[in-house]
Amino acid sequence: MPGPTERDKTSEPLAKLDHTLSVAPMMDWTDRHERAFLRTISRRTLLYTEMVTTGAILHGDRDRFLSFDESEHPVALQLGGSEPADLAACAREGEARGYDEINLNLGCPSDRVQRGRFGACLMTEPALVADCVAAMIAAVAIPVTVKTRIGVDDQDSYEALQGFVATVAEAGCRTFTIHARKAWLSGLSPKQNREVPPLRYEVVHALKRDFPDLEVVLNGGVMDLDEAEAHLTRVDGVMIGRAAYQSPYILAQADRRFFGETAEPLSREAVVEAFLPYVERQLIRGVPLKSITRHMLGLFNGLPGARAWRRHLAEEAHKLGAGPEVILAAMARWRAAQDRRRAA
Repeated sequence: MPGPTERDKTSEPLAKLDHTLSVAPMMDWTDRHERAFLRTISRRTLLYTEMVTTGAILHGDRDRFLSFDESEHPVALQLGGSEPADLAACAREGEARGYDEINLNLGCPSDRVQRGRFGACLMTEPALVADCVAAMIAAVAIPVTVKTRIGVDDQDSYEALQGFVATVAEAGCRTFTIHARKAWLSGLSPKQNREVPPLRYEVVHALKRDFPDLEVVLNGGVMDLDEAEAHLTRVDGVMIGRAAYQSPYILAQADRRFFGETAEPLSREAVVEAFLPYVERQLIRGVPLKSITRHMLGLFNGLPGARAWRRHLAEEAHKLGAGPEVILAAMARWRAAQDRRRAA
């Protein structure tokens, strides 16, 4: 019987991936449990793994870094690296595992990533990036895309960005996700790099105008579907990051608004119930409940009882032997808070 990460070889191939709405790859956040949870809320939003380095795949535990649940499709594997041959080998492994897309990280500014000569610092080496992209494209049949910034350090002119995109596009890349902030490679932490450099959406809009044949996806600071919809008049897609993690139910209307689905979205309670079979499968495999429920904390954000839900999960999920009953009890506490609110 095929494993959970093996695609059915007899199934029809996926159509071209739809990048209209996606959730950003985020280290320590968008692991397999988070992606499975988000997929319960939205069937169509494109999901990305955390960045996985080529070294981790080639010399580490591949199952640990690459395994995912079949329910996560469509899902893309984001790689970090700068050696074309290594990236090609990892792209082949990702395709064999069943990923729908391979994405190259060109936006992370952390010191560790720079020491490995990948991430945002590669924006200063467009020819090398082109070689990496060309090698991956030659290695796989699935799409190869890049996620980058609008610039790095003092290399932040629009002309420099145009030249970078043109060079990488000549290597065969057709989809560019652009974080609308530049990166400072020294002096700012990764967290500060997400907040301090100003957002310049107009740069990403201009890039789509000047490269109409490329697919341009905007990333950075988008907080809800209304903002996403506004940007979609100027670009091909929008990638939401921390807003989708902190308040995941904002994705509930995505399938209807952006992908033409007609079914009503699941209620928050129905999301919990639909997710429980996944939780039970993971517990059988030895996954601690807390590793899963940490991604569920924001489900009821903005509603009465959200604090009771979060508190119960935080206090009980880490205990030895904790199981689905913890989630059900947390939901009961949320319902009780709702009842008190209605009775007041």
